[in-house]
Amino acid sequence: MTRGLTKQYGAHVALEGLDLEVPERSIVGFLGPNGAGKTTAMKLLVGLAWPTAGTAEVFGLDVVGHGPEVRARVGYLAQEPRFYEHLTARETLRFVAGFFDAPVGVARERRIEELLDWVGLTGKADRPIRGFSGGERQRLGIAQANVNDPDLLLMDEPAASLDPAGRESVLAILDQLRERTTVFFSTHILDDVERIADRVAILDRGRLIAHAPTRELLAGDGATTFELRVRGAAEEVRLALAAETWVEEVVPGVAAEDQRYLVRVHDVETAEERLLRTALAVPGAVVTAYRRHAYELEEVFLRLVDASREQA
Repeated sequence: MTRGLTKQYGAHVALEGLDLEVPERSIVGFLGPNGAGKTTAMKLLVGLAWPTAGTAEVFGLDVVGHGPEVRARVGYLAQEPRFYEHLTARETLRFVAGFFDAPVGVARERRIEELLDWVGLTGKADRPIRGFSGGERQRLGIAQANVNDPDLLLMDEPAASLDPAGRESVLAILDQLRERTTVFFSTHILDDVERIADRVAILDRGRLIAHAPTRELLAGDGATTFELRVRGAAEEVRLALAAETWVEEVVPGVAAEDQRYLVRVHDVETAEERLLRTALAVPGAVVTAYRRHAYELEEVFLRLVDASREQA
């Protein structure tokens, strides 16, 4: 939980007045344009940076006053994890485990073996990291962040620069964690958030502009919207729909060939009965697609960021 969390570097405010509460055992996608303050916020939460103002509590402990206690229960994956290239994956996990009050001897080796198997690195456990691919390094990073079996896992761009197969592997790992760990991860890949995150938090220029369950954000503002794609007489179709009393707004969109319209309505029953008929009644109009519109996270994200900047 954070209250008024702020970080300033000279005249530059990287994070401003962040108020954020994350439920236990949830997966939260942390979004924002480049430079929005996501990495800064994560470093503050794990104690790698100190706030200029405000507070951050993890497990009810202040991260500044109780840093060691907090870090003992937190796993952290940096955006670009770095390793000692001459060490093997197994040696790296042993090294990281030494920083925690973790079991030693047989129990530690069993834990390391479990982690290697979990991230799919058993076959390369005793090879030097210098020969690892980007995806293998990322999976090793996830393993080292879980050495202490954390109650909170902070991950900065865990699927960045990975190919589709690597992304799928990382997402599957994150999904498995939801039963025992709170996962807070930043990413610029919105599809990944939409697939696995329970909640979404969005930053823009250091300020929190949205924080809600994923389903709630994807529901838009509650208005029902239909998507219509028209070939021929598109402007005439727009005017015909806009003239209907049950239509609130007709918003042009971008499509490859046809004209795409998002038609917001305040009378769903009438829209279902008359919207398609109205479009087809326009001479020369060919309707190539018609459906109730389901918002995608990218659309919601861009709308919220644009609205935030218009208000600034």
